[in-house]
Amino acid sequence: MKYVPDATGDRHFSDDLTTDREAVDGLLSELDEYAVEQALQISEAADDAEITVLTVGPEDARDALRKGLSMGADKAVHVEDDDLHGTDVMGTSLVLAKAVEHIGYDLVVCGMASTDGTMGVLPAILAERLGVPQVTQLSAVAVADGKVTGRRDGDAASEQLEAALPAVVSVTDQSGEARYPSFKGIMAAKKKPVENLDLDDLGIDAEEVGLAGAWTKVEDAAERPPRTAGTIVKDEGEGGKQLAGFLAGQKFI
Repeated sequence: MKYVPDATGDRHFSDDLTTDREAVDGLLSELDEYAVEQALQISEAADDAEITVLTVGPEDARDALRKGLSMGADKAVHVEDDDLHGTDVMGTSLVLAKAVEHIGYDLVVCGMASTDGTMGVLPAILAERLGVPQVTQLSAVAVADGKVTGRRDGDAASEQLEAALPAVVSVTDQSGEARYPSFKGIMAAKKKPVENLDLDDLGIDAEEVGLAGAWTKVEDAAERPPRTAGTIVKDEGEGGKQLAGFLAGQKFI
């Protein structure tokens, strides 16, 4: 689960060209809520399943974990370390792989992408680091008889996929609406265990993560220009022609 800046907020970059997370409220990435929902459905269909929600992020990322716990997850793990600042997807995948191995797992369920970075590659890289199969971009997912099965919907066809456990899957926003935490769930979440880990706990050197260990680099960034006033067309019988002319001038038609 990823703790991301609120997309409706006024977001900025810090001097080191990383997201200024203190200047905007954060929340659980909406696309990761679908992953929690599918994990809960898998758990409800099983007799002895246990769900651990995991995040890598600053202190405030605990709010994302609490959301997952209030939805119904059993426990949480929070990886927090100052040396993680500026970590890209490669470093994040390393930390997640080490944390997943520390926790123990049969199935890792991820969202299809984060709502801030929107790269969508982390589940595949995580599976590679763990050395297990990946079944990504699923619209439906189920677990039975030591296998995970799912449906991947494309523009022209749907694929039925399966992999032996342990495995990594990612689910899309078409997999099913995430449930709202109940009041009982919110109160219960306060008593559920949250384990805190840092880089030393996972055996990761600081040089492997953060800005120094990043495989990617932001060279430059500029604030989005303010929105300008739109073109107003007063329809006095020629509105359709004026609209068509405007669209043609913008090469939309």
